[in-house]
Amino acid sequence: MKKIQFIFVLFLFLNLTSCSVYNFTGTGKIDAKTFQVNFFQNNADLIEPGIDRTFTLTLQEIIQNQTNLNLVKNGGDLTYEGEIIDYRISPMTATANQQASQNRLKIRVNVRFINKKKETDNFEKPFEFYYDYPATTQLAGSTKSTALKDIFERITQDIFNESLAKW
Repeated sequence: MKKIQFIFVLFLFLNLTSCSVYNFTGTGKIDAKTFQVNFFQNNADLIEPGIDRTFTLTLQEIIQNQTNLNLVKNGGDLTYEGEIIDYRISPMTATANQQASQNRLKIRVNVRFINKKKETDNFEKPFEFYYDYPATTQLAGSTKSTALKDIFERITQDIFNESLAKW
């Protein structure tokens, strides 16, 4: 009977201690309790109105959804800041008539991450992603919404992974 109790206690101990080191989002143990996302200014040569606000909100949402950190306006343990540095539409493939058959929207964002609790985690680096769409389609309406959603989801997930997940 004592052997069964010992095994149960050992199993319980291992289970509880392993949960404090890792969670399902991959963030591990974070000493921080708060984060802030400063407004990401749009400094690209080609200005698309509203994407700066959309990107800032998307980054806030992914961190709130994948951690238990509290969003604050200033004084956060973790700070995300930066700017949108490139918004570019380029032809990707051509037809026999030398016309574009596919276009690519590419967005690049420069990010500065500051961790007040662990300064060795600080970084500044660019993140970018793209969305390809038919050249016969205008980048407007649902096409633009889908493109921005896909690009921002990928960029914000990459930022999250680089700053918190450590994968």
